Amino acid sequence: MIEKIKSGALVPFIGMGVFKDTKTEDGGQIPFDSDTMILALNSGRAMSQRLMYEYSRAAMSLEHRKGRAFIEQMTFHIFNSKPYKIPLVYEWLKQSMPPYVIDLNMDDSLLKVYREVEHFLVTGVSRIMGGYDRFLVYHYNTKDKIYRKIDKTLLNDSMPILFKPLGCVIPEKNFIVSDADFVDWLTEAMGGYAIPPFLKGYKEGKSYLFMGIDFDRDTFRMVANEVTLGLSDGYLVNDKEKITKKEEKFLTSHKIEKLGSDLAHFLG
Repeated sequence: MIEKIKSGALVPFIGMGVFKDTKTEDGGQIPFDSDTMILALNSGRAMSQRLMYEYSRAAMSLEHRKGRAFIEQMTFHIFNSKPYKIPLVYEWLKQSMPPYVIDLNMDDSLLKVYREVEHFLVTGVSRIMGGYDRFLVYHYNTKDKIYRKIDKTLLNDSMPILFKPLGCVIPEKNFIVSDADFVDWLTEAMGGYAIPPFLKGYKEGKSYLFMGIDFDRDTFRMVANEVTLGLSDGYLVNDKEKITKKEEKFLTSHKIEKLGSDLAHFLG
């Protein structure tokens, strides 16, 4: 499995669950599931049962009440205001430095792993004018350690590609958080505009190692489906002992095997 990761045949696909045991230096919890994300967005307060179903729904409610800028600022604050140690899964990636990684998390933990390696960064973006593309492509140079935006046609496999479909705190604060963000991104994704042209061919036939992903919610199943179109098969490792019928159906249709161990034990 590790050899396949190093070669790029097996692609790490990382979700929120990897933050389960991650706390800031002052003891604050980094969101690791929908409920903890809602609490973080709403200053530690729970919301109505209808809104607590999924954080994108809660974020949409907050956006209606407080504005888009509030959601962007809160998301940035959650992942960038206080220091925390990067989760174990990112430390584990340092051993193999895969040529292609998909990361649904909006912080910069993955970028820290590749800080000394020249690479491409692709981040998702939504609700923009002037075209259908819902991504931005950057090149990272180790000399000046700066991300520079480049044309999508320049993306290639000469160096690692880090794909963060839901955005990132750097180099620009672009986040896909609320229902409106996901609807826009997924709509264009289904039209083929959420992934750079090079990746459409590059990802064909690859296998995926899903870590810390919860496929119980429609949103993340749809995002994973679009990002991995053309996959061969895959594995899922998370801390859930039981899976729902919706999850089981998704895993079966995508030939994804749920491995029995929890994430920490698996990485160990």
